[in-house]
Amino acid sequence: MTTPIIDFVRRYVAQNAVRLHMPGHKGKPRLGCEPLDITEIAGADVLYDATGVIAESEQNATALFGSAGTFYSTEGATLAIKAMLAVVAMGLPRGTRLRVLAARNAHKSFLYGAALLDIEVSWLYPSLSTHICACPVSADDVAGALSACTEKPHAVYLTSPDYLGNVAEVAGIAAVCRAHGVPLLVDNAHGAYLHFLAEDQHPLALGATMCADSAHKTLPVLTGGAYLHIAKDAPEAYLARAKDALSLFASTSPSYLLLQSLDSCNAYLAEGYRECLCATVARAAGVRAVLRAHGYTVLEGEALKIVIEASRCGYTGEELAGILRENGIEPELADRDVLVLMCTPENREDELVHLCTVLCSVPLREALVRPSLPQLCPKAVLSVREAMLAPAERVALAHAKGRICAAPTVSCPPAVPIAVAGEIIDDAVLAWLSYYGVHEIAVVRE
Repeated sequence: MTTPIIDFVRRYVAQNAVRLHMPGHKGKPRLGCEPLDITEIAGADVLYDATGVIAESEQNATALFGSAGTFYSTEGATLAIKAMLAVVAMGLPRGTRLRVLAARNAHKSFLYGAALLDIEVSWLYPSLSTHICACPVSADDVAGALSACTEKPHAVYLTSPDYLGNVAEVAGIAAVCRAHGVPLLVDNAHGAYLHFLAEDQHPLALGATMCADSAHKTLPVLTGGAYLHIAKDAPEAYLARAKDALSLFASTSPSYLLLQSLDSCNAYLAEGYRECLCATVARAAGVRAVLRAHGYTVLEGEALKIVIEASRCGYTGEELAGILRENGIEPELADRDVLVLMCTPENREDELVHLCTVLCSVPLREALVRPSLPQLCPKAVLSVREAMLAPAERVALAHAKGRICAAPTVSCPPAVPIAVAGEIIDDAVLAWLSYYGVHEIAVVRE
């Protein structure tokens, strides 16, 4: 597997050229990485009009993932998600608003795309809301929603896996979408590794038309490295539009450090990664088994996540996270209910042994009583675009009832909003915001 971007940059560094180009550090090390941090100089190719070393590297990634086209993002899956939506929007008749049927646990980057592209969003809600990150919808749910639409949406949008490791019924939902002539778009930010399991579980293999992967979340890639994948059976126009869609939202100064990281990852994926991943999956399963034997409730889900339902063992997720931090372990996410731990082949076996030792030293207590929260289904009175671009103000929750949400209020992680811009803040929304410790919210100014 070639690494053309890395090879070019190293050759350039070896020349010790006088850098009369950006960036301003001129390759002089302050952090240490500066010599490798270049811009789109002669020979370095151009990310969104690639014909040279970047194009070759993306072709390597395309072959590895088995797509029709895999394109790099140096601005995370956030950019790839917006680009997916734009790819579909670019094919609509002039003046037509993009209509998307989306599972409610969408990351706020989807909402930013909805605002920028003026998307008309219809939401798929779970039958029972248990956590803001979870939205278990079935193929039957999607089929029913598509059949009930007065106007057929232009795309269906899922988040799978979600932050809690829940994996959607992608194959079944993809079949439903094909039957209705609608593309399936998947936010696969947490699942870039799924293609390399013993049985391919990547959304593309299961029938998705396009998906966005955060390479940096589960692969050894610097933060911000991501992929936009186009399936082999996607309309040819999607492939042709992909670069334009990415450049619509992207910086004109892509990070060559991230491009080299993505380039390096190709070689890593091609050279023994599957075996390393298989061993890590087995170790993670062993950790879950040890924790369950101790008495923890560990949720089922995707292979590299260890998700503990903390409240079932008498702790909040934040309390367990505090215990881990005291012992030199930093988790991915902790809230009132859950503790989320993410592992990859880069985690050594002794690190996971240490995790088990610490958690199994915690005396479990009587389960916490979780208040019964109402089902969420707020009413939208403005489009996402109208609300997010309107004059806004921040108000305390006590003064928010009946106001119109102006912007997503949940930080990242998990960045899954409770109230969506344009929706009326009702009692159910207030109850969920309060439960998750939100004290104020942005509302449309009256």
